Amino acid sequence: MARARRARSNPAVNTAILAGGGATRFGGRPKGLELVGGRRILDRLVDVCVDAFGRLPLLIANAPDAPTWRPDLRVVPDLRPGLGAVGGILTAVMVAPAPVVVVAWDMPFVTAPLLRLLAARLDGADAVLPASGSRRGVEPLCAGYGPACGPAIEQAIAAGDQRAIGFHAGVRVTVVAVAELRTLGDPARLFFNVNRPEDLDVAGRFAAE
Repeated sequence: MARARRARSNPAVNTAILAGGGATRFGGRPKGLELVGGRRILDRLVDVCVDAFGRLPLLIANAPDAPTWRPDLRVVPDLRPGLGAVGGILTAVMVAPAPVVVVAWDMPFVTAPLLRLLAARLDGADAVLPASGSRRGVEPLCAGYGPACGPAIEQAIAAGDQRAIGFHAGVRVTVVAVAELRTLGDPARLFFNVNRPEDLDVAGRFAAE
């Protein structure tokens, strides 16, 4: 974990919070503005990013009122609208700019040590992703990305692959094993995301613990 702690003082590491998606399962409400443990998810994540790297994150959001959510944040819409998650990743890589650690704004329990670990592993990789039990097997929306990811994402999009992991064949990828992630916390909690209204109840219980 020493390498992850050293990444905190690296001025080249940026962070970006991805506020994409239409939140259709959430009735269209902005998920990151919901309260977990008495605080908005967005505010929780901003504090984590500042704790990890000592600077405010970029907020990638397409909503017209996004600048009012946190007036202290720079807000940037997707450079390539309509591409979903990979569009948010591309925007973070190009605008933040890379090396950048991204996190989806519906993940209230991401921690600063986790973000620092992802940043530290970028020393030897172009993309660093935590392993997970998701359908992708990794967490592309809580991950570190280097400059090489920009051209690789553009090439994947041009080839018709808009998956959040579709560009991985063109870059060096490191996956952080679940066993290592467990030294930072329970992965089920670290990567818990608020997709539906009922998830707020679960998040509330996690926060209370």
